[in-house]
Amino acid sequence: MPPIKTLVALADPTRCRLIEILRDGAQPVHVLAAAFKISRPAISRHLRVLKQAGLISEKKFGRENRYALHANRLTPVQRWLGEILPATKPAPVAEAPVLLAVPEPVVLTAPEPLGAAPVKSIRAKRVAKAKPEAPVAKPAATPRPSEPAAVSQMGFDF
Repeated sequence: MPPIKTLVALADPTRCRLIEILRDGAQPVHVLAAAFKISRPAISRHLRVLKQAGLISEKKFGRENRYALHANRLTPVQRWLGEILPATKPAPVAEAPVLLAVPEPVVLTAPEPLGAAPVKSIRAKRVAKAKPEAPVAKPAATPRPSEPAAVSQMGFDF
């Protein structure tokens, strides 16, 4: 049977952090409260839940209340988790590396004015010199839309 009382006490991140702080030894309330940005009465309520679950105890030293962790009270949780987790992990399956093909760069040139002699861009000349065996192909002319196409935000409003 799962240790419900202990698991409920550990279900809050503030209480888990209090357990982590108390792992190093008994601490007074003011030291515990200084580690959080919440009020001291809120810390006291969290400490009360941990105390009712039997995970911590409170002792008075003069004017200070010191809280100590009882780590052995976490053993039922560890035992219960051991019962429900598989005894051995299956060996991870090695995946083959994925190789991505990198396309050749496309060189775009400015449109030539009507009646003018064809002019090659400097970039096209460099590419042509670098790869003499591969001719530089000009992309097919596509009409430009007057307005940019709407970008799909897939339901998100950025």
